[in-house]
Amino acid sequence: MRVTGERVTTAEGGFNPTFQRHVAAYALCAPLLGDARKVLDLGCGVGHSYRLLGDRETVGVDLDADALAGQDRETHVADMRDLPFADATFDAVLSVQSVEHVPDAPRVVAEAARVLKPGGVAIFVTPNRLTFGRPDEIIDPYHFVEYAPDELRALLAPAFADVEVRGLFGSARMQRFLDDQRDRMERVLRLDVLGVRKRLPRRALMWLYDTALTRSRRTVSPDAAAITPDDFHLADDGLERCLDVVGIGRKA
Repeated sequence: MRVTGERVTTAEGGFNPTFQRHVAAYALCAPLLGDARKVLDLGCGVGHSYRLLGDRETVGVDLDADALAGQDRETHVADMRDLPFADATFDAVLSVQSVEHVPDAPRVVAEAARVLKPGGVAIFVTPNRLTFGRPDEIIDPYHFVEYAPDELRALLAPAFADVEVRGLFGSARMQRFLDDQRDRMERVLRLDVLGVRKRLPRRALMWLYDTALTRSRRTVSPDAAAITPDDFHLADDGLERCLDVVGIGRKA
């Protein structure tokens, strides 16, 4: 598959830190699923990490048939806003780095709650708007909405009886990689003194984003190459500084 800014499918080269960040999300969320036996992997992509959820039965859903091809489990090509499952089908729902790609995220959350059994848990992992790029501007053209911790809590609250928010944090070397990426991004954005990017069609922005991302990741620093899932952890404090917001909704 073609690697784009939307879908990271490889740990090769400079993509390793982002890939390991996705892997870590699965590993760290697995204990939060409790005794759930059947899990909906929502917006699952190529399914690189569902086995980290243990011996649970997982069902993958994605819009891209090519991403689902070859996965050794049940998968469905479907829109997250209109899931092809009956009410109360799953014990848990896990959505890693996917809800930000949908323009009307409340429909995604409502569908997740609908297919969840009473007492089930739904977990949404999404980049923290306050640390991902610029807090006041969505730079990634594949993202429709980005969330701060309180905003993700507000998104989940109407659909779930109880909502908890945690943060996924990175190690010092992960932070150095992100700081370098952010510095490069800012240097590029400063060249656009007239704000032309804000008037370009989305497809043009996607092409520019992918081109810039690919170029920036051709050079692999030792720190970036050494990052593993162990470079990440979950915490409850200092959420404004986390890399990813982890929203945990529990159904009554």
